Amino acid sequence: MPDGPPPPPTVQKLRIRYAKRGRLRFTSHRDIQRAFERALRRARVPMAYSAGFTPHPKVSWAGAAPTGVASEAEYVEIGVTRALVPAELAAALDGSLPADLDILEVVEAATPNLMERLEASVWEIRLPGVAPEEAAAAVAAFGAAEEVLVERMTKNGVRTFDARAAVTGIQSGAVSSDDSGGFGVSAGQGGVGEGGGREDRPCAILRLVVRHLTPAVRPDDVLTGLGRVAGLVPPVPPQVTRLAQGPLRDGSDATPTSVSVEALSDPLDPDRAAAGSAA
Repeated sequence: MPDGPPPPPTVQKLRIRYAKRGRLRFTSHRDIQRAFERALRRARVPMAYSAGFTPHPKVSWAGAAPTGVASEAEYVEIGVTRALVPAELAAALDGSLPADLDILEVVEAATPNLMERLEASVWEIRLPGVAPEEAAAAVAAFGAAEEVLVERMTKNGVRTFDARAAVTGIQSGAVSSDDSGGFGVSAGQGGVGEGGGREDRPCAILRLVVRHLTPAVRPDDVLTGLGRVAGLVPPVPPQVTRLAQGPLRDGSDATPTSVSVEALSDPLDPDRAAAGSAA
């Protein structure tokens, strides 16, 4: 053990919901971690540290979205050595982070096992250049299939798994003339081309609810499955956004009644309820 006194104990844990938007969707998770660590120092958050020869701040990440994917529902938990007001921490930390990495909410961790509550995700996939009718036909074929086997390279080699088993709900829509689409579109995702003008090409939108299984089924795996069962191959890279994470509302594997964010419960609700009962 190193010489000297042990680090101060953790007196409070806080859970943070944040978003990564715009160009930061292309930032790796490791770079997101570094940005948070710098922001915590800038905001002078009294972080708790692990013991040992190489102390690390007590930061736990849960269910990070892949590189290249935007998200409105990323979660991280931190431990601090002094009790903080969640709203004040949210403001200080948000002001210390780069643009498009935004703090949405901070709550005190009053219950265990946040990670276990992140049972599923709601994804939105924009498909520029894909006609809504083509997307709808592919979605129907995917939904009718008993299994859709896809392959993905992993650190242990090529692995084959069923992408259909993880998808509990999938629907297609389109970007309409007012850019709201059949579902609406997520922030910063309206039908605007790179030059700032309106897109004239078709643009389908998929919404899907995907359970977090092992191995994890990602949005690109579902797109691979759509190509396999219906020949759907987007002409340009899709734009993917995670809209929500949390437990399925019905608490089962049955298909939810909606592919909107209402298909999932808010994973921070138990912490809010516990904080309210304590008050």
